[in-house]
Amino acid sequence: MGIFSNPARDEQGNELRRRKTDQIPFSIIASDMTVVGDLETEGVVRIEGRVKGTVRAGGQVLVATGAVIEGDLHTQEAVVAGQVSGAIMARERVELQATAVVAGDIHTPRIAVL
Repeated sequence: MGIFSNPARDEQGNELRRRKTDQIPFSIIASDMTVVGDLETEGVVRIEGRVKGTVRAGGQVLVATGAVIEGDLHTQEAVVAGQVSGAIMARERVELQATAVVAGDIHTPRIAVL
């Protein structure tokens, strides 16, 4: 029997279940990182560094202040505070914060400019 074979339980002995939001993968490209090539995830990605290539995320892309994407962005929802040089295709919405710089087309049913 392994140490991870039994489910976690609370003080009353009830099995702890993960929240639905805990099951969505979350990835971070740190500010000191540069990714050269395409980036794909089914979940959420927060970009604080630089990506030279296409970014595809099933859930959400968060582009932090100071981050740079040199390529297209495909996602359900994008929140941009950094720089995107390429097209943004979002199935639900795009939020452009005050520090955002976008050099490319934006395709989305809803857009918010803050």
